[in-house]
Amino acid sequence: MNWTTDGVLTRRIIQVATVAVAAATIQGCGGDSPTAPSSAIAASRAGASLSTRHALVEQVRALAAQRGIVPLPPAPYVRPALARLGHDLAFDKVISGNRDIACMTCHLPEYATGDGRSLPIGAGGRGFGPARTLARGAAIIPRNAPPLFNLYAMPALFLDGRVARDADGSYHTPAGAQLTPAMTRVLEFGAASAQGLFPPLSRAEMRGPVGDNDLTRLPDTADQAIWAAIMRRLGRIPRYRELFERAYPGTPFNRLNFAHATNAIAGFLVSNMTFDRTPWDRFLAGDDNALSTDQLRGAASFLSLKCSICHTGSTFSDNKFHDVALAQFGPGEGVLPNVHDDFGRYNVTGKPSDLYAFRTSPLRNIELTGPYGHAGEFKKLRDFIAHYSNSDVALRTYNPQQIDPLLFGTLIDNTDAVLAARDTLLNGVVIPDSTIDRLTTYMTALTDPRARDLRRLVPDRVPSGLPFDR
Repeated sequence: MNWTTDGVLTRRIIQVATVAVAAATIQGCGGDSPTAPSSAIAASRAGASLSTRHALVEQVRALAAQRGIVPLPPAPYVRPALARLGHDLAFDKVISGNRDIACMTCHLPEYATGDGRSLPIGAGGRGFGPARTLARGAAIIPRNAPPLFNLYAMPALFLDGRVARDADGSYHTPAGAQLTPAMTRVLEFGAASAQGLFPPLSRAEMRGPVGDNDLTRLPDTADQAIWAAIMRRLGRIPRYRELFERAYPGTPFNRLNFAHATNAIAGFLVSNMTFDRTPWDRFLAGDDNALSTDQLRGAASFLSLKCSICHTGSTFSDNKFHDVALAQFGPGEGVLPNVHDDFGRYNVTGKPSDLYAFRTSPLRNIELTGPYGHAGEFKKLRDFIAHYSNSDVALRTYNPQQIDPLLFGTLIDNTDAVLAARDTLLNGVVIPDSTIDRLTTYMTALTDPRARDLRRLVPDRVPSGLPFDR
């Protein structure tokens, strides 16, 4: 399909595009010839003249509008007292069963709210980041730790979307009816406020193996009892009682529930991890010089190829789920007899069409957030982008030596099943190396400079007095 057939280019843009921009197509990444815009090809050969750069700017603006790439919506207001409470809770290990892991252990500021690992090590691990090690009773988490940026703009969270809020305000979570109206009324930031309810329930992530403390001895299905036990812990710390009552003025601590805690954590994330000042945002706002010429060329390629069909909207995610032919290793999220497999969105919906489908990755700050893929299959962003070219061949020839050494030997052979369910958008997709380079360069235009160093968010201490991970 030629991009003029979608009726989005104005006559003026078409006139400007006569410098070879009009050759760009949106027929996909594959076929006998690359679909990179001819203006970008010409510029790469001869250098970017002013006229060529102007044509690139015009082209990229038109394509961005056509693909629905828009700025982030304004972040909701967060009361300072709420953000302060959430800040302490996010770093405090007191909400884990054995008081040995916090939310931020797997979402470290130093690693752009990831942990630098293919798969995190959960409760019982020692250390943090890539150097974190297994200890007795510790577990490897089956999926990569996703970044925590711009969560307020995302209606479905976790890689399988198991925590979501509909447009009508309805929540869909693993807790079912245990997430009561009294709790959902507290949630000010949608799915972002609800997601924090669930890692403390997971034995692998935070609660720990069956043991002799107030959280680990409770049954796995007793969500309400576990949440109440965490609140009792917090209530025994005077500083937390003070912080909660400041964050929720007029409500005494004994009338609060754990949703008030996770809502505060979301408030901290929204107030400190909203990143909307990228070069790309400046470009969308009208600054023709915000992007380098190489970034413009990459943007033209990205917006002309199939990439931007799924990576769209304000976060560069359609918030849908796709099988993109990724390898599987680690403990998995499967069921007997395939317990080490990971069926992705299928585990939530039970629909065969959702087998091996995972949420489209948001792209803001993506250059900072490796490893990439639902199991952290790729250490380098360029390699992850290259995977989408001949993805069937890429899966069959995947090199597991790039994953965490702890995971060597856990790669499973589910290739035929994954490819049978692979998203048809990937059929025939072939991306030349030069285009992969341009796409990788464009990704750097999606980085907010403020996200490059988040160490300012690490607290000096937490109310429990426990040590915390930096």
